[in-house]
Amino acid sequence: MSSTETRRTALDATHRALGATMTDFAGWDMPLRYASERDEHVAVRTRAGLFDLSHMGEITVTGPQAAALLDYALVGNIGGVKPGRARYTMICREDGGILDDLIVYRLADAEYMVVANASNAQTVLDALTERAAGFDAEVRDDRDAYALLAVQGPESPGILKSLTDADLDGLKYYAGLPGTVAGVPALIARTGYTGEDGFELFVKPEHAVALWQALTEAGEGVGLVPCGLSCRDTLRLEAGMPLYGHELTTSLTPFDAGLGRVVKFEKEGDFVGRAALAEAAERAASQPPRVLVGLVAEGRRVPRAGYQVVAGGEVVGEVTSGAPSPTLGRPIAMAYVDAAHGAPGTEGVGVDIRGSHEPYEVVALPFYKRQK
Repeated sequence: MSSTETRRTALDATHRALGATMTDFAGWDMPLRYASERDEHVAVRTRAGLFDLSHMGEITVTGPQAAALLDYALVGNIGGVKPGRARYTMICREDGGILDDLIVYRLADAEYMVVANASNAQTVLDALTERAAGFDAEVRDDRDAYALLAVQGPESPGILKSLTDADLDGLKYYAGLPGTVAGVPALIARTGYTGEDGFELFVKPEHAVALWQALTEAGEGVGLVPCGLSCRDTLRLEAGMPLYGHELTTSLTPFDAGLGRVVKFEKEGDFVGRAALAEAAERAASQPPRVLVGLVAEGRRVPRAGYQVVAGGEVVGEVTSGAPSPTLGRPIAMAYVDAAHGAPGTEGVGVDIRGSHEPYEVVALPFYKRQK
C-alpha cells in the first residue's frame, strides 16, 4: 500500500451502509457523523454512543527490559504500572517538546501496549524503535492487528454487561482486562475521551463487524447511536481533554500544557527530555508564559483554532480548539492566554472573530464533569 493511499477500517462498509459522512483523518477514511452531530453528542452524554476508533496506533513492547525501555523513552513511571492497569503519559523530544500523548496498558509483566494518536503513530513507532537500542526489548508495530471500538455514555456498562461475563464492576478507570464480548476475544479497557464512563474494545479486525452489530443490537432499547469524529471532538472539548495538534504540539512541553503532573522526575534513571523538562518545570513554577484556560462565549459566534484572544486592545493569547457546546448551549473554546489573563472570572477578555472582538468569560477547565 502506498503511503498516500487512504486507509479504511474493518468497519468501512458498515459506516457507508449507515449513511455516514466520511472524512480523511490522519490518512484514514473515517466517519465524521451519521446524522446530527448534536444528537450524537447528546446521546453520549445521556445514553450511549458507539465509535469506531480503529485509526488509533497500537504498538506492542515486550521483553525483559520492556519496562526499562518505556521508562527511558516516555516521561511517565511506566515500570510502576501494575499488570491490568493503564497510564496516561507522553513521549517527548530531547528539548521537552511533546511528540504525542499516549495511553500505555500493561498487559503482563513483560508486555505493554502503547496506544498513539493516528496522526503520530509512525512518529511514536520510530521514536520507540530508536530509543530501544541497548535494551533487551522488542518494539512491534501492531496497527494492523487491532480494530478498536468504543462504547461511551451512562448506559454503556449495562450494554456491555449483556454481552460479556467479564468483571466490569471490578474494572477500574484506566484499567484493562482480557475477556470475551459477544463471543469475540477482546481486550476490554475503561479509559475514554468523552468525559463519560465507557469502554474500549480491542479486537482482531475480522471480528469488528460482528462486534459492532452485537453492540448495536444490545443498545437498541436504551438509545445507543453510532457516533462520528465530530461529536467526539465536542465531547472531549467539554471535558477539557487536550487534542494533539491543538493543545499539544512539539513546540510545547507538558508543563506549558498544564499537564506537568505526567512527568515523573522521581523515577530511577535518565529519560529522554529530562533536563529540558526540569527547566520547563522551574519556568512554569515561577512565571508561566501562557496558561491553558476555558472560554465561554457571551454571544453566539463560534471561535476556531488559531483565532486571537484579545484584552485591552492587545493580543493576549490564541484559541486552540473551539466549537458550539451542546451541553452548555453556548460556544466554548480552549486557549493559551498570558498568565495575567488566565484566572477564572478575568474580565475584558474577547476573541477576535473576523475583526469583531466577541466577549468571552474565562473559566477553569473542564467545562463539563459528569456526576459520579
